[in-house]
Formats: sequence, structure tokens, C-alpha cells
Amino acid sequence: MCHSIFEMTAEEITLNIAVNLGRIGRFGLEGKEKRVKQFIAETEEYLKALEKAEKKERFMRTYEMFQRKFNSEIKGNRTFDDAWAETAFTWANILTHRAKLA
Repeated sequence: MCHSIFEMTAEEITLNIAVNLGRIGRFGLEGKEKRVKQFIAETEEYLKALEKAEKKERFMRTYEMFQRKFNSEIKGNRTFDDAWAETAFTWANILTHRAKLA
């Protein structure tokens, strides 16, 4: 069953963001800028939905840190080098493990 992004739980949205970060890192390393832009735009939509979603207090620090890193180091820095991709992969891993806290 497919439902609107705004009907998803914070956990579901967070897991979708994590999957996208893996894609962003991989496509960046492959030099596929168009695909990176696609998934960054989709991730921004997920972040808008996550902002409106009900989140648990214990998730807020992770959520706020991720928003800053995404805007400054992933979306804001398009070098597509190993360090850039590692940041995307690291946050994919963090969000996968912390999604249950959302």
C-alpha cells in the first residue's frame, strides 16, 4: 500500500532518507550528478515531511545534527569526492540505526 509522504511515520521517513543517502553517496562516486540531484531533491521533500511529523524527544538531537550536515556538507558541497560520499554513507548508517528512536 502506497501512502502519502505526509502520512508516513517519522521512522518511515527517516529510513527513506537513509536509503537515499546511500544512493546519493554511490551516484556521487560514480559521477552521476543528475541522479545525485534527483535524490537530494527527494530527500529535501522527506525532510519537509519529517519536520512536520511527530518525533520523539530522544531523536531530536540526531535530527537537528543531520539537518545541519545535510545542508552544509552533502547538499551544500558537491565535490563528489571520497570524503563527501563517506559523509553521506555515515549518515545513512546513523539514520538507519536511529530510525526507531524517531
